[in-house]
Amino acid sequence: MNDIRVSDATQGAAKSAGRKRLLQWLHQIVFVGPATFFFILIVLIPFFLGVYYSFTDWNGISRNINFIGIENYTHILTKDPDFRNAFWFTVRFTVVGILLTNLLGFVLAYVLTKPIRTRNMMRTIFFMPNMIGGLLLGFIWQFIFIRGFAAVGEATGIGLFNLPWLGDRATSFWGIVIVFVWQTAGYLMVIYISSLNNIPKDVLESAEIDGATRMQVIRHIILPLIMPAVTICLFLAISWAFKMFDLNLALTAGGPFKATESVALDIYNEAFTNNRLGLGTAKAVIFFIIVAIITTIQVRATKSREVEM
Repeated sequence: MNDIRVSDATQGAAKSAGRKRLLQWLHQIVFVGPATFFFILIVLIPFFLGVYYSFTDWNGISRNINFIGIENYTHILTKDPDFRNAFWFTVRFTVVGILLTNLLGFVLAYVLTKPIRTRNMMRTIFFMPNMIGGLLLGFIWQFIFIRGFAAVGEATGIGLFNLPWLGDRATSFWGIVIVFVWQTAGYLMVIYISSLNNIPKDVLESAEIDGATRMQVIRHIILPLIMPAVTICLFLAISWAFKMFDLNLALTAGGPFKATESVALDIYNEAFTNNRLGLGTAKAVIFFIIVAIITTIQVRATKSREVEM
């Protein structure tokens, strides 16, 4: 009888464990399944199709798709000066944009965590540009550069406002940088504010009592403690700057004479303007690999400098 009872208890426990596993699977299917399905449908399948098309000469319209191997890649690396010029512009823009955006975002966060009466209103004002779409923002700033600055220059006589901000190679570069920083710094400011608010106040007070200057506090206490936020902000800024497309299209459309054409805009023009989708997707694959390598190195480098509070 005891053996029968033990056997029944074992079977009951096995059935209960089976029901729990079934419920867990059902929960995963119900809550994670739809997101996984759409991720595969919208991200993974187009990605692998793009990799396949990069080895073809498809124009994006014809039903005839011819496999040509690595011919697109060899053409890009050896016979495509437009891609090299676009990549060099994107690298310069990314370096300058990352530095200025993170510097301005941190400065705004540092100032707006002080006991200022209007700090909540100021936070909202600085964050608002991020809420405006890139194309709309680009057209707004195009009007400002062309009409607004010209009117201010005529009224004040200041030569800075009379520069051809979108018509010259050098000034158009800085024009795009100005709009990019103005749009994205507010978002990074919010991340830095959240991290700064988590720093223990007694640590900062102890440093001030010990005679540390403001710059010493920032360098030796604040920056090491907010390094997780720095990791996130650098990653976001790198991603935004490398993938910058809408601002580039709205402000200069890559001009003058492709001097400000980003890699994303070059890929778009190659695939949808020149109707060489195979070559365009090959450029996209190369660009994806480069950005993935850079962001991986950045995340590992900054995470190794993180400290625990």
